[in-house]
Amino acid sequence: MLFLRISARKRNTNATHDQSAPASLTINDSDAMQSHNQNGGFLMRLVVLYVCVLPTFALDLNEAVIVLSLTSSAREKKAAQMLSEEIEKRSCVRLRTTSARPAPDVPVVVVGSRTGLTESADLRLNGLLSTNKPVGPEGYRLFVSQGAGAPAVCVVGEDERGVLFGVGRLLRELHLGRGRVRIDDALDVSSAPKYALRGHQLGYRPKTNSYDAWDLPVWEQYYRDLIVFGCNAIELIPPRSDDDADSPHFPRPSMEMMVGMSKLADEYGLDVWIWYPAMDRDYSDPATVERSLREWGEVFSMLPRVDAVFVPGGDPGHTPPKVLMALLARQTENLHRFHPKAQLWVSPQGFNQAWMDEFMGILRHESPPWLSGIVFGPQVRLTLPRLRAAVPERYPIRHYPDITHSRQCQYTVHDWDTAFAVTLGRECINPRPIAHATIFRKTQPYTIGFITYSEGCNDDVNKMLWSALGWDPDVSVTNILRQYSRYFIGERYEEDFAQGLLALEKNWDGPLIKNAGVERTLARFQKLEKSAAPADLKNWRFQQALFRAYYDTYTQRRLIWETDLETRAMAELRKAPQVGSDAALAAAESVLNRAIDERVKPECLLRIHQLAEALFQSISMQLSAEKYKAIAVDRGASLDTVQFPLNNTPWLKHRFAAIRRLTAETDRLKAIAEIINWDNPGPGGFYDDLGNVGRQPHLVQVPGFEEDPSRMESVRVDFEEDLVLDSPDEGAGVPRRVSWIDHAESLYDTPLRMRYTGLDPAAHYRVRVVYAGDNFKRKIRLIANGSIEIHPYIERPVPVRPMEFPVPPEAVRDGELVLSWFGETGLGGNGRNCQVSEVWLIRE
Repeated sequence: MLFLRISARKRNTNATHDQSAPASLTINDSDAMQSHNQNGGFLMRLVVLYVCVLPTFALDLNEAVIVLSLTSSAREKKAAQMLSEEIEKRSCVRLRTTSARPAPDVPVVVVGSRTGLTESADLRLNGLLSTNKPVGPEGYRLFVSQGAGAPAVCVVGEDERGVLFGVGRLLRELHLGRGRVRIDDALDVSSAPKYALRGHQLGYRPKTNSYDAWDLPVWEQYYRDLIVFGCNAIELIPPRSDDDADSPHFPRPSMEMMVGMSKLADEYGLDVWIWYPAMDRDYSDPATVERSLREWGEVFSMLPRVDAVFVPGGDPGHTPPKVLMALLARQTENLHRFHPKAQLWVSPQGFNQAWMDEFMGILRHESPPWLSGIVFGPQVRLTLPRLRAAVPERYPIRHYPDITHSRQCQYTVHDWDTAFAVTLGRECINPRPIAHATIFRKTQPYTIGFITYSEGCNDDVNKMLWSALGWDPDVSVTNILRQYSRYFIGERYEEDFAQGLLALEKNWDGPLIKNAGVERTLARFQKLEKSAAPADLKNWRFQQALFRAYYDTYTQRRLIWETDLETRAMAELRKAPQVGSDAALAAAESVLNRAIDERVKPECLLRIHQLAEALFQSISMQLSAEKYKAIAVDRGASLDTVQFPLNNTPWLKHRFAAIRRLTAETDRLKAIAEIINWDNPGPGGFYDDLGNVGRQPHLVQVPGFEEDPSRMESVRVDFEEDLVLDSPDEGAGVPRRVSWIDHAESLYDTPLRMRYTGLDPAAHYRVRVVYAGDNFKRKIRLIANGSIEIHPYIERPVPVRPMEFPVPPEAVRDGELVLSWFGETGLGGNGRNCQVSEVWLIRE
């Protein structure tokens, strides 16, 4: 079916938080042909409709001059410089900047604050500023005037930042192409931000996947990119943190870079925060405190601008609240010696329940006057609404959301497929616009704003989305992506690239093996790739999207192939009673080896490697620890895990070796039968592979992601693929089954639950369970129907193996059974407590 789409953008011209929404008309081809056959007038009406609906971008700015008032501040001039240079980069047209009156027939782009422009008698504004009402701090009015003489585009900021963000909005609204600068001649927008703090952590340290290779010109460009979407703050990291002291990628020493980044931020008028962990062992020791004061003071003294310091209570950190708060009172005095108006904030990250109680007691009973606010970040054991309710109102809360990680983190990918988790990994290229809009809208109302946790440019789309939503929480996510695509990639890619980013997120929805959209996403990007100009192919944001599209497709093809190979290997093992164990094992192993000998989609793998190299050259992205010197494989080195096995081959080969060591054929056949029937619960039984999004029907997942995006009060999927040991303290590593890599998980004191219905009340059942996960020292307890103990608190067995427990008959008397797992209460740290990988409910 053919569709014709005619689109226009409706503009809210006076809203404080403006929103642009697409209005579209879809014409069904059969309806169109019927109308044409009836009276032949369809085409003329279509032309008229086209002219009436589509806006015209008639205002040509190629010859325009950027005009500043005579009283423009240095930061307003910086904003005008950014406007001119960013236009030139995208159009090869340079608009000169002046404070002099241009000729009446010359188009102008007037840039300045409301006060400064009103007081300037030299500017051609035709009295329009008299109607320019205040819009609030950091706000602006952006409009086109077409009175007497040549037209004028006016960027009128409420203050210096309003000028900066008005320029950023103009850059997003301009239609730029080679030799072409145009603007909608009906443009008229007034806007101011909803949230006062909209920032991102930009840590120059080895742990990041790209930042450690950026020099100051790259940082300045990235500052500008963030500003265009509404960012008003950056957060730096001092030379000493929970990281290596040096990186092979550093272009200059860390302190020198920190000073340069602070200076750059000040030039644009951005707030400068410092994430400053308290790293020393014992701050109850006066000598340690004095050393700390000297060290921090030296850093403070060298920085040209510091607006706030944020000290995490944990991750890293290990100081009891009473001792920590005494240290920070001293550090606030220390900070004010060099930056008298700077604030100090703290987070209760990593606190166990006892420390959290102590911390809240200090806030409520001592009300420390030096403390400016509380930060909610990863590893805070209270939900954000509960934290806001517990913290005295005098202390505002800042959000510190992790937008950079996809697993084992604050906001994990909802029901991620294990194949992606073990290949793309924790710190991959991760545009998640819909998910992060959900996270933002569910959490931000409890805060004054945010500075996100980022470890590199892998989360670039997420940064721009948070910045834009921080300005206007109601803006359409798709419209943000359209502006992202138009501004960073090019106007002709606006819709296709925006839809491509949404498609990349959908690649991660549900079981990968069934996701038909993955191939369509690659086809979309291959079409863009084929038509792209050479300059487009060098664009690192374009390269990131291509990398993911190829990577996702390659992983899906491998998953399909390797799943099929394991099915064939199981068929060979079933022949063991007829052909003998040795022959069956050899045949099965030969089938499994085809995953190595017969690679799928080699052209896809080649393109992945080419794009990894391109990203290293274009933006210093380190997608391999070996080749590009990423600090570790789990720090964004997705190239190193692209061939991670997606079936049980490593575990099977380990088991095959153990079976071959058995002397009796009957024992060998029994062990082979155990492999073949691993997930078979028998007649009337049930099997769940918890963590496998397609095989956990009995897992209770309320309230779920939409209501509980951090899953603090519900369960989530997570992963651990490291080898497990033969014993708790030492021994050779044992490969995990795929079903032991993924697991269902609950955080802190939240229980993990499974629900069964339709059971036989007269039958006897037993539960078989595998406890895998990443922390074997935490104990776990299993209860049925809220009060019937299946087993008390026990340590998870090492090596990993199934454990069986009888289910008391009274637990299934009503034909229903609820199994609830509880971890140890009151724990701190990362909170990953109950971790369950497999559950069989077996009818005896």
